Amino acid sequence: MKKILLAMMLVAAATAIAQTASAPAQPQQPAAQGQAPAAPQKQEIKDPAEYNAYMGALGQTDPAAMISGFEAFLTQYPNSVVKEGALDQLLSAYTKTNNQAKVLDTAQRLLQANACNIRALAVTAFTKRAQAEAGQNAQQNLTEAGQSGEKGLQCIQTTPPPTDMPADKYKTLIAQTSVIFNGAAGINALQAKEYAKAQQFLRASVQGDPTNLRDVYPLALAYLTPGPAEKDVDGLFFIARAANLAQGPGKDQISKFGKSKYVKYHGSEEGWNELLTHAATTTLPPADFTVKQYVPPTPAEQAAELVKSKKVQEMSFAEWQMVLSEGTPEDAEKVWSVLKGKPLQMVAHILSIESSSHLMLAGSSDDIDAKRADIDLTMGAAIPARQMPKVDTDFQFEGTPDSYVPKPFVMTMKEGALLVKAAPKPVRKAPARKKPAAR
Repeated sequence: MKKILLAMMLVAAATAIAQTASAPAQPQQPAAQGQAPAAPQKQEIKDPAEYNAYMGALGQTDPAAMISGFEAFLTQYPNSVVKEGALDQLLSAYTKTNNQAKVLDTAQRLLQANACNIRALAVTAFTKRAQAEAGQNAQQNLTEAGQSGEKGLQCIQTTPPPTDMPADKYKTLIAQTSVIFNGAAGINALQAKEYAKAQQFLRASVQGDPTNLRDVYPLALAYLTPGPAEKDVDGLFFIARAANLAQGPGKDQISKFGKSKYVKYHGSEEGWNELLTHAATTTLPPADFTVKQYVPPTPAEQAAELVKSKKVQEMSFAEWQMVLSEGTPEDAEKVWSVLKGKPLQMVAHILSIESSSHLMLAGSSDDIDAKRADIDLTMGAAIPARQMPKVDTDFQFEGTPDSYVPKPFVMTMKEGALLVKAAPKPVRKAPARKKPAAR
């Protein structure tokens, strides 16, 4: 509701600018003989009764009286040459009464009279967006807000300034309404996942009003949602800017979200607090603004670092697998020379039992989840039936690595042996004979 009232106040200000235009010209009297006729004036009302009705409504100081006067005027003179001006005045009067429904209705009537009426388009774009954000028929209202926003931007480019409005006041009107139009068009594009378009419109809005969190935060999302590319780090600046502009609980939430995006892109939180401080007093990212992007090490680089930092005997099966499948030949040999021919005791997950002496196992969590065998185990002797494990259970065993295939990785192990044997079945005793009951 506060946003909608703000829209009405803004419209009132814009309409007040428009009202600096002069009143329609009075009906002209026939020129005296030998006297040149007066130059025709724009929007001249030729009928004295129509002119008096218009001026009577315009002269009202009470908004309700002005509404009554102009509604009566438009009813009596629906095709008046000053119809658009009358509707403009009516829009202002309804705005002063905070009658949202009538404000929107009057804006639509204005657009029927002039599809490029800047104030009516601004009312529609701003209010429809506010209604969408309040959850009122969100999709349709947001679409209509975006359409009005784009239409307004087109009209600003193609419609000549009013001849009876001072240039400085028209410039102010365009600056105010451009923020509304770009914001509405941008938020609609963001919801449609048209990120480049959203960036264009929302950035123009933020340039017009750098303190408007309502557009600064969506602008950050327009950059960050698809993932910040190197050329789009401006999203990190704008999310820091939004964190500074936000108040209340939203401030911490935006800051936490921005920090997570920063860390994901940069690789650490180093520099985040400095960016927050910088964005507090800087409204737009400097031309040379940049954030160094974190580039994760390649699997081969990870394997090399693992070999340097950890003994082979202390590595997990998944770490052996990574080095043997992704490492350089030199790093793979360092690991395999330690493993080959050495009995290993480990736990793996049974994927299939090929025979009493042949099992296919998964030793890494990734392969367990994918149900892909990465160990081909041949037992040193057939597993007795009563000790045979079940498929899809964990299996403790000892095996000796014999060979491996790097990709897809499979380690062949021989001389397998059970580490946990089935518990012996308890001996069943013959039931004790009951003593005969006394007769």
